[in-house]
Amino acid sequence: MALELRPGCECCDRDLPPESLEAYVCTFECTFCLSCCQTRLNFVCPNCGGELVRRPVRPAALLTKHPATTKRILKPEGCQGLEAGA
Repeated sequence: MALELRPGCECCDRDLPPESLEAYVCTFECTFCLSCCQTRLNFVCPNCGGELVRRPVRPAALLTKHPATTKRILKPEGCQGLEAGA
């Protein structure tokens, strides 16, 4: 089973295309941008408490057979008050 490669950050809704090097995920594939990970989340998933790591990039040749999902998840209220150092 392949990663979904969700298209946006759950906190700020920033676009994170499949080739993005600034997409971070937890083991449940909750997806966040690098900026939110650094400034709000301290690289900890606000949904499960798991570590957020850089999402691997799927080779472009495989995106046809295994496309990224278009389903967006946005939960900005779940990212409030989690600023790094808070």
